[in-house]
Order: sequence, then structure tokens, then C-alpha cells
Amino acid sequence: MAATIAITVFVIAYVLIASDRISKTLVALCGGGIVLVVGVVGADDAFFSQETGIDWNVIFLLFGMMIIVGVLRQTGVFEYIAIWSAKRANGSPLRIMILLVLVTAVASAMLDNVTTVLLIAPVTLLVCERLQINPVPFLIAEVFASNVGGASTLVGDPPNIIIASRAGLSFNDFLIHMMPIVIIVMIVFIAMVPLLFRGSFDVDPERVADVMSLNEREAIRDPALLVKCAIVLVAVFAAFILHSILHIDPSVVALVGGGVLILIARLEQRDYLASVEWDTLLFFAGLFIMVGALVKTGVVETLARSAIEFTNGNALLTVMLILGVSAPVSGIIDNIPYTATMTPIVAELANSMPDFAHPDALWWALALGADFGGNLTAVGASANVVMLGIARRAEHPISFWEFTRKGFVVTVMSIALSAIYLWLRYFVWG
Repeated sequence: MAATIAITVFVIAYVLIASDRISKTLVALCGGGIVLVVGVVGADDAFFSQETGIDWNVIFLLFGMMIIVGVLRQTGVFEYIAIWSAKRANGSPLRIMILLVLVTAVASAMLDNVTTVLLIAPVTLLVCERLQINPVPFLIAEVFASNVGGASTLVGDPPNIIIASRAGLSFNDFLIHMMPIVIIVMIVFIAMVPLLFRGSFDVDPERVADVMSLNEREAIRDPALLVKCAIVLVAVFAAFILHSILHIDPSVVALVGGGVLILIARLEQRDYLASVEWDTLLFFAGLFIMVGALVKTGVVETLARSAIEFTNGNALLTVMLILGVSAPVSGIIDNIPYTATMTPIVAELANSMPDFAHPDALWWALALGADFGGNLTAVGASANVVMLGIARRAEHPISFWEFTRKGFVVTVMSIALSAIYLWLRYFVWG
């Protein structure tokens, strides 16, 4: 009976989240509340259990990074980078797109893709307005780059944070195992840009001169604060990288980094809290409780055993199954709830293969499928939804199918390259 309730609540919540008609946060909190009230899980299960409860490492890592970004936003550094990129491209729309794509990918790896989209998109609209060209192709290209670039680090994409917490993977693990394929996919994506967005690069020469007149230095509003932020960010990422030596969890590092910046920045509370997405944090909390109900009632274990039986314990087939299923499901639904649901299943699969030399390959297959699959549709990743909202408010709406037509091509390319990468790295070269 408890399993039936857990499944029913989760499926209904999933459908409502996918429909995007009701607030995802409201749905997740209501779902979590229902399984608590009816007794499927108790307070201890939801708030204190590592197996079935809220993953506080994920919540506080996101919170700390949001604080850091909230302070960094005050410096104007992101506007500076975007204007600098446009001028270095000599006003060429194609070169501007490529540079902004690169900036977005790198920033998404260091921060997170949602934050990067929020910071880069307004400047992109400004540059395109000066050039009098359609910003939609630029915004779409940037969100693709944010999802790809964010896959390369532990903090770049929310699914990675969930996976790292569940699997005990470090910041360095993601750099070593994810960065190579991300670089390959980005190179191929940039090569595809002229064809994928053909017809979007015609511009009036007079408008090019207008863009070249912009002074990027004027975008920096607080140079002293920028220096402080740079020092703290270097220290934070050094601690991420040295996790295996320092043994300090990334969540603690992010919280301490955010706290230090608050102390030295001397900003108003509304300034450094402006980038904290409370809805996102509450969404995660409700989602973890619903997933915990599936774990406690044995639903997850049953699914894992079914997958093992389907693949007969074949490691290569299991890795490809996880990758192949993760991409379309993440794209159609949303890669955050999908990843939260899959992590206990992948953990069961990894434990069931003691003879497999590279059990972490299952986690990398999940990460690649969820991160790259987020590009498939307009609702596949949080960054996509944020970008569509920005475009709509700027009166440049992006239709679901316009996004999906291009997203399908990018996702197929990304997953195909990922499959080859996983096969070569963990099964051929071993």
C-alpha cells in the first residue's frame, strides 16, 4: 500500500512538473507533504536519513554558490566580458555568437548554468539590439552551451551536484572524467553553429560601428569588490580541487566562501540575497522527500533489479542503457527530478557489479545523459526555462518547437559522442 501511494504521488507530481502549468516548487512541496502526512515516510526519514532524506549537501552547496554569485553580480564583470567579446569579434554576428557561446560554457562550468544564463542573456539582448539583429538564435546557442559547459564540473549543473553527493564523487573526479568529452562536444557544437543558425548573421555595417563604440570598462561598477570576489573564488575552487586532501565537503566550502564575501563586501542584505533562488532550493527539498519515499518502500530497488535482469549484468550494455534512457527522459521531463530519481537506481546497479573495473562509468553515463539531454526540449533543463522567460519578457519569444528542432540535433550529436567516449575510455582503453 505504501509503495502504491509513493508511486502515485510521484507520477502525478512528475506529470504536473512536465506540464509546466503549475509551479514546480508548489508541486514538489505538496508531493513531499503528502507522503509525510500519510505516513509513507516520517520526519526522521525526510530530514535526517542519508538514504531517504533531503540531501542537505546539495541544498547548501547551491545556497552558498548563489550567495557568491549575488555578490559577484554587483561588480558588473559579466557585462564587461560580454561587451569585450562583442568588440573582440569586430561586430561580426557569427564571431560574437561563438565568443558568447565560449564565455557561457566557461562561466557555466565555474558557476552554474542557470546563473550564467541569467547574467549573460540581458547583455546579449543589448548587443543584438545595437546590431538590430534577432537575438533568439544567440539566446538558444547560449543555453545549449550552458548545459554542455555545466556538465564539466561538480557545480556546473544541478544534476552533477546530486550525482556527486550520492556517489561520493569529488570536484576533481568531474574534471578528470567529464571535462574531456565536454571539450570535444563544444568543439563540434561550435563547428555546427554556422549551419545550425544559418541566416542569422546579416547585419548593417553602421550598427557594427555602434557596438564597437561601447566601452566595456564602464560596465565594472565596483573594481575593489571585483578583486575581493576574485580572491574568494580562487580560494573556493582551490578547496574544491583539493577536496581529497582537505576533506572539506564542497557544501561547507561554498557556505564559508559566501560568508566571507558577505563580511568583506559590506553589501545590503537585499544585494547579496538577490541571486538566491529560494524556489529552486524548496523544489529540491520536496523532490528529495518524494524520491526518499520511493527508496524506503523498495520501489527503487525493484527498478534496479529489473534493469540488472534486462542487461544480464553486462557492464557495457548497462552503461549504454543508462546513457540512452537518460537523454530523452531528461529532455522530455526535466533533468533535475530525473537525476534525483535515478541516483539510487544507479547506486544499486554499481553495487551489483563488483567485477566491473570502472563502476563509476555508470555515474558518468547518468551525468552525460542528464546534462546533455537537457538540450533536447525547451523544458529539459532549468536553464532552458529561464532563458525562454527572459526572451518572452524582452518580446522575443522562443517557441517550444523552434528550440526543440535545434535542440534535437545538438542532443543527438552530444549523446553519440558520449557513447563513443564511454566505450573507448572505460571498455577499450580501460
